[in-house]
Amino acid sequence: MRKFYTILASLLLLPTLALADGYPEKNVVYQITFNPGGGSDIRARQQQPMLEADLGVKIPIQYKPGGGGSLGWAELVKKKPDGYFMSGINIPHIILQPLARDNAGYETEQIEPIILFQQIPFGLTVMADSPFKTLDELVSYAKENPGAVTIGGSGTWDATHIAHLQFEKMTGAKFTYVPHKGGKPKQTALLGGHTMASWFGVSEWLPYGDKVRNLAVATNEPVETNPDLPTFKSLGYELLSSVYHGVGVPAGTPADAVARLEAAFTDIANDPEVRARKLKDGILPIAMSGADAKALIADRKEIWAPIVEEFTQ
Repeated sequence: MRKFYTILASLLLLPTLALADGYPEKNVVYQITFNPGGGSDIRARQQQPMLEADLGVKIPIQYKPGGGGSLGWAELVKKKPDGYFMSGINIPHIILQPLARDNAGYETEQIEPIILFQQIPFGLTVMADSPFKTLDELVSYAKENPGAVTIGGSGTWDATHIAHLQFEKMTGAKFTYVPHKGGKPKQTALLGGHTMASWFGVSEWLPYGDKVRNLAVATNEPVETNPDLPTFKSLGYELLSSVYHGVGVPAGTPADAVARLEAAFTDIANDPEVRARKLKDGILPIAMSGADAKALIADRKEIWAPIVEEFTQ
């Protein structure tokens, strides 16, 4: 009798196994939540042919820009969780938007991360002729002159904004945060002398070479592009700040589909040519699994939630 039930159980599993072996059986849509031609679009276009070769289906790319990505992520969570619709995701955006806004249109937990495939760490950058030669000099001046030091960022409730708020709390100094509509206006403001410092990503400061000076980078270890640059941590501030780019699907997507997509994206992320191209552009190539991405999201949300609550009351 036990043998009968063992055989019956095996037969009942056959459809599930067939599904796992057969996925994907049709095109998988890849949504980009920002405008065509931007960094997210370029990355997806580079991945597209490699994904199609690996998965054996077409990967059409479609766009849903607006709200700093929130319109697209709100669209993502409404989709049927069947593995045939995925979207580019950005951290900290998918964490901070629902925390800071009642109308974000989605909750972080409604997105299942597939992989995080690159990281852009941030640091504090000044012009080469700035009177601030070190981070301690900038902090000391700000303490003596509350609000006098203007620091630019890429927007509100993004990686630069939350890093700024954390840094103020860590130092006890008062700076003036100047939000801009994206990275380019932020860079222009620093170069034009409209801000005294700015939160720059590695990929933003590299092109300016000796025109700028970096005071510290918000990573655990020195970055490969600037190995002599001190970390905030080495200077006594437990500040970590990066933008992570990856891909997610609606929560509830079958595990076999998630695993298949993760494997395909991981192969791309580990490709030597892909990694070399990213490093050249000041982007750290990573291949963070969906499980590790979930852990990162949970950790950052726990740290950021009380800060957002304090500044949105």
